[in-house]
Amino acid sequence: MKKISLTGIKPTGELHIGNYFGAIKPALELTNEYDARYFIADYHGLNTMKDPKELEFTTRHVAAGWLAAGLDPQKVIFYKQSSIPEVFELTVMLLAFTSKGLMNRAHAYKDAVQKNIDKCEDTDAQINMGLFTYPVLMAADIILFDSDVVPVGQDQKQHIEMAQDIAQSVNANYGQQVLKVPQPVIQENVAVVPGLDGRKMSKSYGNVIPLFAPEKTLHKTIKRITTNSQSVEEPKDPDSSQIYQLYKLFADENEQASLANRYREGGMGWGEAKEELFRVVNRRLTPIRERYDIIMSDIPLLEKTLQHGTQKAREIASITIGRFRKIAGVL
Repeated sequence: MKKISLTGIKPTGELHIGNYFGAIKPALELTNEYDARYFIADYHGLNTMKDPKELEFTTRHVAAGWLAAGLDPQKVIFYKQSSIPEVFELTVMLLAFTSKGLMNRAHAYKDAVQKNIDKCEDTDAQINMGLFTYPVLMAADIILFDSDVVPVGQDQKQHIEMAQDIAQSVNANYGQQVLKVPQPVIQENVAVVPGLDGRKMSKSYGNVIPLFAPEKTLHKTIKRITTNSQSVEEPKDPDSSQIYQLYKLFADENEQASLANRYREGGMGWGEAKEELFRVVNRRLTPIRERYDIIMSDIPLLEKTLQHGTQKAREIASITIGRFRKIAGVL
């Protein structure tokens, strides 16, 4: 029997190729090894998105994006967090076993406190309880489905450790394993994708290449990549060029070797290098973009797909909640 993995997907804006190579692609590869579950963490998104239209669209955008990228809802469980009421019941129960001191140590909370101090703003007024208790809701997301492993980057490891602490507190209180204690799987080899300016691709830097941009927009975006002042004739180092680093993500080995040689030989300008990058990027993204457009053109079918996953998820969730309620004396 395969171990169970769980991946939460926060709807935080337009998907870009950094998301694809850094999160979506490695997460989808988990289905080869694990019984995988994926969910759209729309309640987590509520902490920062207060515009209902924005949250609604972004949730659908991210769900459609993962489906277009290759998530198969027939082989995995795929659902919206907000459709699982057991998540929120378990959150309340876990809060009874979670110390305030543990929440005070959460990186996201400490960062928010520091930012308010730097701005000379009142922390108590600026930080909502959703952010403060974020790790408990995340723990409920994980624990509810008896997850064995949660694939995360190094920066998210603390959240899994907190989920472990909370589950262990429950088990220690009742003297038995009420809740499964999850383990983190640290994704060390996840691609770091350079943005248009050479820094890590990030929406906060405004340097992204959108995953589903129309072909003309994609071309214009790639043309904006920052380059140095080397002339056409000068040899260039492919390893120091973000154009080539992006190219390697999309091109086959022969194409990579050929372009690297052209860099080193000289005679190729940055404009030509960008055109070659556009060619391989558009080749890969066109079928994904077409699938995305089809999915987003039929929202009722998208919602039906998520509802199908919800039914399977709630069957599992009800067992965990029922076990916990019985042992806790909540009849």
